[in-house]
Amino acid sequence: MSDSNLTETQQRAMTDLFRKIAPVADELGRLFADQGHELALVGGPVRDILLGRIGKDLDLTTDARPERVLELVRDWADSVWTIGIDFGTVGLRKANFLIEITTYRSESYDPKSRKPEVMYGDTLQADLERRDFAVNAMAVRLPGHEFVDPYGGLSDLAAKVLRTPGPPERSFDDDPLRMLRAARFASQLGFTVDAAAMAAMTSMAERIEIVSAERIRDELDKLVCGRYPREGLRLLVESGLAAYVLPELPKLRLEIDEHHRHKDVYEHTLTVLDQAMAQEEDGQCDRILRWAALMHDVGKPKTRRHEAGGRVSFHHHEVVGAQMTKKRMTELKFPKDVVSDVSRLVELHLRFHGYGTGEWTDSAVRRYVRDGGPLLDRLHKLTRADCTTRNKRKAATLSRTYDQLEERIARLADEEELAKIRPELDGNEIQAVLGVGPGPVVGQAYKFLLDLRLDKGMIGKEAATQALLDWARANS
Repeated sequence: MSDSNLTETQQRAMTDLFRKIAPVADELGRLFADQGHELALVGGPVRDILLGRIGKDLDLTTDARPERVLELVRDWADSVWTIGIDFGTVGLRKANFLIEITTYRSESYDPKSRKPEVMYGDTLQADLERRDFAVNAMAVRLPGHEFVDPYGGLSDLAAKVLRTPGPPERSFDDDPLRMLRAARFASQLGFTVDAAAMAAMTSMAERIEIVSAERIRDELDKLVCGRYPREGLRLLVESGLAAYVLPELPKLRLEIDEHHRHKDVYEHTLTVLDQAMAQEEDGQCDRILRWAALMHDVGKPKTRRHEAGGRVSFHHHEVVGAQMTKKRMTELKFPKDVVSDVSRLVELHLRFHGYGTGEWTDSAVRRYVRDGGPLLDRLHKLTRADCTTRNKRKAATLSRTYDQLEERIARLADEEELAKIRPELDGNEIQAVLGVGPGPVVGQAYKFLLDLRLDKGMIGKEAATQALLDWARANS
């Protein structure tokens, strides 16, 4: 394969790619060609290899209709699935490769429908024209390895710009999710959006409402887990898309934080997200931590109060923010465990600030650990990320104080197996002491004994039994 526009590095990368996939890709290409059909590697895999990123999956496109694709690959593939066949896509596995073959197509939305209407096409160039951005509208024909770039995607890769192959208004009207995808690619690739596409996104932002919550959620999640999420989020806010898909975010721009450390809470939030990412391990996205960082202050606009001396307060914004986070992520159809974990971190993110300079009792430390539960490590990271003061002395003091808290947690954990704290009497023992059967009283007694354990530490079963009897008499 050769193309005069490819750099030597890109040409070498393409050659290396096809050396690896030729036994599968070329064989499949010949299979289609022998039956009079076209086949081409297309979209993301082509873009990524030109960026020096080799993926494991192959996206292919063809003039063959889905039913014909099934006929051609059924005996050739190791396995076949048809979950996307209504949208023109047949999935298959061959050796170590996962392959999706999609019929040339165009798709558009009825203004009153959330589902795209799929229309099949007949040429590769027309198929490439309907794709979201020129950088995703490059292809390599199989089995001949002819590079196809009718819309200048290679130049856009070099310029790190996102531009639609055709008029952006038509592209975004055909599939409004592409506007959100632009922000996602800005986050993942660090690209900018060209002026025409940005203008269209801004004027057409309301069109995103026709897209299903699940598709919006998937794009937002990929954006938040991108390498440059700040850039993607800025694009959402500046285009007006955020007002429809994550309205809590642009509202933060209106709020000056209580310490006047930042231009606004919005900028503070982006900084917290950056600092949370810096604490991730092995470069892997911790989506729970990132979403918690993004949402941790969304309760501030609703709790804003002007105080004497020109100060601004946001009392209980963590509680309100947790409720807002739960509502937003539920509406976006996130899994229940993700919603629960993120909203819980938002609720807990200010807890450390009651620690002062280390005045907490061991009981308070135990409660901090209990409330953090399995989220404790993420709570540590979120709390540290939330320190964005420009005052180096203050930042160092906060860091040292939190270091001391973590040291106390570790010491208590060694002494008491803190993460496994339980009352010293279990449910059966409580029933035996009180002479009752299963019921609400046992639960109330269990909570009393757990609080006692948190307050006093281990006091022994005899003392715990006496305390339980005293509690029962006082509450009889």
